[in-house]
Amino acid sequence: MISSTEEHDMGSNERAFNFSAGPGALPEEVLRQARDELLNRGGCGVSVAEMSHRGEHFIAIAEQAERDLRDLLAIPADHAVLFLQGGGSQQFAQVPLNLLPEGGCADYIDTGFWSVRAIEEARRYGRINIAASSHDDGYRHIPRQARWRLSASSAYVHYTANETIDGLEFDWIPEVGDTPLVADFSANILSRPLDVSRFALIYAGAQKNIGPSGLAVVIVRKDLLGRARRCCPTMLDYRIAAGHGSMYNTPPTFAWYLAGLIFRWLKAQGGLTAIAEINRRKQKRLYDTIDASGLYVNRVEAKDRSWMNVPFRLVDDRLDEAFLAGAEVRGLLYLKGHRATGGMRASLYNAVSEAAVDALVAYMTEFERERG
Repeated sequence: MISSTEEHDMGSNERAFNFSAGPGALPEEVLRQARDELLNRGGCGVSVAEMSHRGEHFIAIAEQAERDLRDLLAIPADHAVLFLQGGGSQQFAQVPLNLLPEGGCADYIDTGFWSVRAIEEARRYGRINIAASSHDDGYRHIPRQARWRLSASSAYVHYTANETIDGLEFDWIPEVGDTPLVADFSANILSRPLDVSRFALIYAGAQKNIGPSGLAVVIVRKDLLGRARRCCPTMLDYRIAAGHGSMYNTPPTFAWYLAGLIFRWLKAQGGLTAIAEINRRKQKRLYDTIDASGLYVNRVEAKDRSWMNVPFRLVDDRLDEAFLAGAEVRGLLYLKGHRATGGMRASLYNAVSEAAVDALVAYMTEFERERG
């Protein structure tokens, strides 16, 4: 039989395996460095959380973070990098306020929960054409571009690069001609190399692969700055943010600092090519286990499966509570699926180790065997 809770219960100082969809796992090395620097960062006598955002110490932190992010993603010089408050969901409004003119139209691709949220918010500011959708089959695939129906005069084309809840991910970049291409990369940015030059604007909430929650990174082509509507709040105008180095007001300094540490950690791992290979192995190990099983199922078409967020169900949902309870006592945390979909979900962000995936796979195999 599966071992008892007492045998698997974790010690108070032991780290669990964190499969949360967000806020997600952070690299242990980064957390240790932040702990060691918490009271006195770099000999300056104060914590980063206490520093003036306009002082030389924090300016150096911010500038280094941007340089490292530019290096990791090979961000072209004609793109501005913004570190903003509000997370990814704020961008659902901020994008149309800056890029969708009065009376204009924008194209959106509907591939799941978060693209629907983006569409709903954008409709507050103008005409939105849903150029393609996989709603009818329960978001089990990404519509091939040959089926898209883009508008002739669209202000931009928006898509969600990775659906954290539905478990779909684009492994290709759409071709939209001269129309600005906008993408939500909240869940999969920095998980593999990306040709940023093909995008007019990329945005990403931090709490997956960048850092803690409360921060969003926006990478926007500079020629698009200055197009905000008259009604756009000053705080949401990309031109204002870019012109003030993302410091028009006090930014989320500690989150920005932690993001910078993670960028340096990624570079130390060998950059995005190296982390992509690790991520490829992690997702393959888990999907192979699901596909070979008689108890677990993932319904997303194989070519469109997310590397970062793996939803799965037990064929008998009466076993869900037992599965989650057994996982928790083994230190396999946050596997319960989103409330909108149910089931299970394992998020495999950059900081989730291969050892964590191995432990999850071992438990899933054991659980199925005991109920075979």
